[in-house]
This record gives sequence, structure tokens and C-alpha cells, in this order.
Amino acid sequence: MTHYYKRGWHHTKTRGKEGTVNCGYCGRMVPKYKTFPTVRGFGITDPGLRKELGFRRGYNLMQNKVYACPACARHRNIVRRKRR
Repeated sequence: MTHYYKRGWHHTKTRGKEGTVNCGYCGRMVPKYKTFPTVRGFGITDPGLRKELGFRRGYNLMQNKVYACPACARHRNIVRRKRR
């Protein structure tokens, strides 16, 4: 699912100093408020292994939250520019 983004970020004084995170794709240090969080992982397709692990347990172990910088998010179609 792709989301739309806007080019301006309104980072005001009242928010204070926000931390930076690494982009999960290129490794660039980006302020957290500029990133786009995504879930990265993979699914187990082997039915025997799925049954052995249990669906819920295997599902939760294989996913992690990754932050994408604006450039990587546009390149990987995580977000798109809004068409006018």
C-alpha cells in the first residue's frame, strides 16, 4: 500500500530535539520525524515447518520495523507524490 507524502515538514521548537535513526535501506542518518516506518520480513511457505513453529509464533518472529528515508521511500514505492 502506497501513501502520499508532502515535501515540507513542520518541525517546530515545541517538539524539542528529536532523535535520528538509520535508514534500513541505505544506512543514512535521518531525523525520525522525516522517516516512513515500514514492516520488513518474510513468510514461511513450507507447511511442515509452519506447523512445527506454530503460525502465530513464526509470524511474529519474522517481522521487524524499519525506517525508510524519503529518498528510499520514493524509490521503493512506499510513498508517492500526490498528483494534482
